[in-house]
Formats: sequence, C-alpha cells, structure tokens
Amino acid sequence: MITMDIEQVITLGLALLLAVKYIFFEQTETESTLSLKNPITSPATVQKKQVEHCCRMESVPEKTPKECKVEDVSSKEEKGIATTTQGAQYLSDAEVIKLVNAKHIPSYKLESMMESPQRGVAIRRQMLAHKLPQSSALLNLPYKNYNYSLVMGACCENVIGYMPIPVGVAGPLILNNKEFQVPMATTEGCLVASTNRGCRAILGGGAHSRILADGMTRGPVVRMPSACDAAEVKTWLDSPDGFKVIKDTFDSTSRFARLGRLQTSVAGRNLYIRFQSKTGDAMGMNMISKGTEKALSRLQEEFPELHVLAVSGNFCTDKKPAAINWIEGRGKSVVCEATIPANVVREVLKTSTAALVEVNINKNLIGSAMAGSIGGYNAHAANIVTAIYIACGQDAAQNVGSSNCITLMEATGPTNEDLYISCTMPSIEIGTVGGGTTLAPQQACLQMLGVQGASSEYPGKNACQLAQIVCGTVLAGELSLMSALAAGHLVKSHMVHNRSKINLQDMPGTCTKKAA
Repeated sequence: MITMDIEQVITLGLALLLAVKYIFFEQTETESTLSLKNPITSPATVQKKQVEHCCRMESVPEKTPKECKVEDVSSKEEKGIATTTQGAQYLSDAEVIKLVNAKHIPSYKLESMMESPQRGVAIRRQMLAHKLPQSSALLNLPYKNYNYSLVMGACCENVIGYMPIPVGVAGPLILNNKEFQVPMATTEGCLVASTNRGCRAILGGGAHSRILADGMTRGPVVRMPSACDAAEVKTWLDSPDGFKVIKDTFDSTSRFARLGRLQTSVAGRNLYIRFQSKTGDAMGMNMISKGTEKALSRLQEEFPELHVLAVSGNFCTDKKPAAINWIEGRGKSVVCEATIPANVVREVLKTSTAALVEVNINKNLIGSAMAGSIGGYNAHAANIVTAIYIACGQDAAQNVGSSNCITLMEATGPTNEDLYISCTMPSIEIGTVGGGTTLAPQQACLQMLGVQGASSEYPGKNACQLAQIVCGTVLAGELSLMSALAAGHLVKSHMVHNRSKINLQDMPGTCTKKAA
C-alpha cells in the first residue's frame, strides 16, 4: 500500500512538473516552432500529447486544474492556428524573427505569411534596422497604409517601405487639338516650371504628333556548329516561308502579340535574331519574351543542332544605349511638331528665333556629334521622360532608350521670325497595363491623362496616346530649356528654383562645426 502511494505521488509530481514546464517554458517554444505553412500541430507533437494523456489516465483518475489548462492551450493551438494568416497572429514579432533566422520562414515570404502584408514589412524593417550603420535610418521611410497586395509578385521584393516623390503638373499641353495636364514626378527643381513654360508657348497653335511605328523587340542569340550553318538558318528565317512558320508559332502565345518583323545578323557561329511585335497596351517585354521562347523551340525542330545561348542576346536592345534602337526603333516611334509665333518666342520664351536656331545647331547637333552621342541630339529629353515614367508607373530604367530624341529648329513664317520645332523619338518603351501601372497612385496619374488601363476601342490605343504625350511634353521641355540657354537665364533660374533653402548644418545627423 505504501509502495502504491509512493508511485502515485511520484507520478502526480511528474505530471505537475510537466504541466508547469509546458506552461512556463515550452508553450512559447512550441508556438514558435509551429510551421506557418502547415500550422496544425505536427504528428510528433500530437503523439506526444496523446501518450501523456494516456499516462495521466492510467496513473491519475482525476485531472488537476493545471492539466486542464494544458488541454485548453492545446485546443486553442489546434483551433486558432488553423490557417496561415490565423496562425501568424498568435506569434509575436520576436517569435517570427526567430523562425526567419532559423530558416523556417523565408524572409522574402513575410508579407504573404503574416496576417497582413504590412506586418510582414514591419518585421523585415525590424530585422534590417540593427544591421544598418544607424538603427534609426528607416524612421523617415514610410511603410504604413499602403496596398502591398498589388506589389507582391509584380513590382518589388523584400519590401521595407515606399518612396514618396513630389508630383508636379505641367499644362495644359495642347496636343492634336486635345488638352492634357501632364503629371511629372521629380526632385529636380525648375523641371516642372520649365516644362510648364514650354506648354504655355505651345498654347496658340498647339503641337501635333503621329505614331511612326509600333513594335517591342527581343533579340536572342543562338549558336550553330559552324558559321555556314548559322548563315543557313539566317537564310531560312529571312525567307517568306520561314517567317510564316515562326510568326504562326509566335502569335499563338498571346491575344495581342503579333510578330511584325525578324532581323537577323551573323557573328561567326552565333546568330542574333531580333523579334519585333506589337503588344497591345502593354509595354510588352514579358509578352514578347514568351513568344520568342516558343518560336525558338519551333526553330530547333527545323534545325536540331541549334543551341539557344540566351533569350536575350543584347540585340533587342533593352536599357542600354544602342544604335539599333536609334535607327530601327523600339516600342513606339513618335514624331511631334509645333510652330511658335515670333511674339510668343519674345514674350514667353524671352529670346529670339535666330538665337534658338543657332544654339540648337551648335549644341544639340554639332555638340552631340562631337561627343559621339547615340540618340542624344537633344537638350534634356531624359528629364521629361523619366519624370513622366515615374509618375505613370513605367519602368524608369527604360529612359535609356526611350529618351532617344533629335530636336530640330528652324526659322519659318513670312518674315522668318516664327519658330518651327520638331522632336523625333524612335524608341519610346511604354505601356498602360502591367507592372507599376497597377498601383493606385500611378493609376491616378494615368487617369489624369485619360489612358489608364487597356483601351476599349482597340489594343494599343492608350499606350500610343501616352507615347505621343511623352513626345509632346519633351518638345515643351526642349523649347523652354533651349530658350533659357539662348537668353543666358539657365544658371539664374536654377539658383532660384533648384537650391535647397535648408541649412544642412542644422539638420539632425549631419556634422556641424560645433560637433566637430
């Protein structure tokens, strides 16, 4: 009898110790090691609890209050952590960070695995802060109240916030007898004001624009066993029959992609093929890459020894200065023109037609030639292109090719005192659907211009209209900057509008003479 009492006491004591250990030590660890992908308690854990329950049933007929508490907690885990988002809310930020550090949660999946994407961003900021030179560095980078669901899987990864950029408006821009208020996102003082002045100069007769060509490109590189074999493939692709085979395959990959042209070039055993296709209202790089990949597979059926080195062989060319884009075009090729009366040149632009023509020849034409420029025969087309691209959700890096522009000026009118100006831009890479155009602020800017989303009339209309607006705004910007240069006002205007009035020595975090 005494032996039985001792065994019962020992068993009861062990049960109490296990309960106390679970409540005070293992509860947090158990919750932390739960997988958010499969938040239901793992089989091993379930088995362990079942064994403990059986032992308690055999040893102790009545449950202690603490054992009841254990059962309540287990039930709460099983019911509350039923889904990923529900499971996340039961873990503290510190516990989630431990799971990330232990490789149980991929850091790049924090937004999708938390109960809200914003919490995932906040946790990533906490993890990053102590790795920075100043742990407070992120305080002024906002992250709250943003729709991250539109960003995930589309615009950015490892998000730690968003960058507010001032957005100004230039206009009205009179283009093809329509008025446009043009949004420009920039931190360069004078840019919006200068472009706005150019728009004022165009007000009288307005600007007129046309689309010259429309076709996004992708230029893969393939290799054959010999240069003669590569030449044979080129000959086949250049033939009507070969083009038709490739076109049928390419066009089958999309409702909008329509192969318009193939350009081929041989370099030894390498063959470079430039696919050019319309892509509707999308900028179209993903669309045309998909079609190119399938077309190459079909080409390999004709030439089994063909080896695809890369789906992009820099024959496109994307985001790099290239003569092929300047000569052959890429995306939307646009021309825009306007005639500025002599009185407007004098009163609004504060210069003369003769001075403008002379500066344009010696700066934009001869100066750019002396510099060996490719597509840079302009004053500052990239300024306007980039500002509109950032505001309207475009790929800002594509300003490299999209800013290709030649600005021409000449005297016109009865007395040769009026100014004729044109801007020709052969490679504006632009779209109104996909990418950053899905974000709400960028959609607002597209709506300002009446080109948000896909056109309901015919594919590509909105994207072409946006390209014409870009070219027209570039023309306005060219007018104003060239006038400032001709009149000698450039430095003065920048001293007024492009210099910060903040005393940097008084700003927090900067070295001051006193601190030194």
